[in-house]
Amino acid sequence: MAFSTQSDGDDVMSEINVTPLVDVMLVLLVAFIVTAPLLTNSIKVNLPKTAATQPPEQKKPITVSVDAEGKLFIDKQEYPIATVESELKKLSAVDPNLTLHLSSDESVNYGKVAKVMAAIERAGITRVAVLTQSE
Repeated sequence: MAFSTQSDGDDVMSEINVTPLVDVMLVLLVAFIVTAPLLTNSIKVNLPKTAATQPPEQKKPITVSVDAEGKLFIDKQEYPIATVESELKKLSAVDPNLTLHLSSDESVNYGKVAKVMAAIERAGITRVAVLTQSE
């Protein structure tokens, strides 16, 4: 086995070495072959036939709104900000799974909306959606 110290030619090698590409492709192929059966883990079941039933009753969410003047409304009824927490606690006591929608005019001061959000949190309501308009 002899090594040549002098180069036989100064030609640039223009061949692509495909060995690493083939290695990567084989690894990916094996990974897909192993994971494909795991993705289709459905079980064939013949479901029994029954009479049609009504879907569960969807409760209308409570809407808390702050208008451009800073007035606060719970379902279109105006409340002072000091009484909002107690009103929401009453509503939450009637329905523990209460859903609340919070909407506010974009010109309202952030501090006013933050106070309303804090009152909602202190009332123990965890299901809150902040309503916005799409652009």
